[in-house]
Amino acid sequence: MTTGFRQALLAPWLILAMGEALAQGQGIYTCVDKVGRKFTADRPIVECMDREQKILNPSGSVKAVMPPPKSEKELEAIAIQKRNATEIQAQQEEEKRRDRALISRYPNKAAHDKTRLEALKEVSAAREMAVNRVKELMAKRDKIAEELEFYKKSPETVPANLRRRVEENTRDTEAQRQFIIRQDQELVRVNARFDEELTRLRPQWAMRDGTSK
Repeated sequence: MTTGFRQALLAPWLILAMGEALAQGQGIYTCVDKVGRKFTADRPIVECMDREQKILNPSGSVKAVMPPPKSEKELEAIAIQKRNATEIQAQQEEEKRRDRALISRYPNKAAHDKTRLEALKEVSAAREMAVNRVKELMAKRDKIAEELEFYKKSPETVPANLRRRVEENTRDTEAQRQFIIRQDQELVRVNARFDEELTRLRPQWAMRDGTSK
């Protein structure tokens, strides 16, 4: 490796080391390199760039320890750690914001219960309409079945119009039944959401009201 290339590689580390040296004040640098040679100097020692260096007082006592420069992997790990910490802090701030919004919207349990009931009623009403629609379709299916009895002995003669009514009735009935299933799932989801909100709200109400409930 040429002297110029080596100096180019060491330059960033030396700049950082000199900055730390100025911050720590004057001192005597000492270290032992990888082959056991001991060095002493009045500035950061290039031969020990891969290991820590002790900074001594004039009396010989240790004033400070200058760690080796971070490797690329170490710097990457530090960056990831900082990024994770930033994300966690942002998440915590978002949770605090959500909590403030919740207690502003629901100042007490009665207000929360009322909103839950309204939400459940809305879903239940839609479900009930679908149930009634299925009943209507089943009644129509019974009438269609009566008409089909006439063609029982010769199914191939069933008119196209009647066949179409059977297909439409079957399709509409299945669609309504699937809608009912989704509404049942929505009822569970709505209750779970309000339960989760209630878990967050109870400690806030207690803290605001000065109770332990």
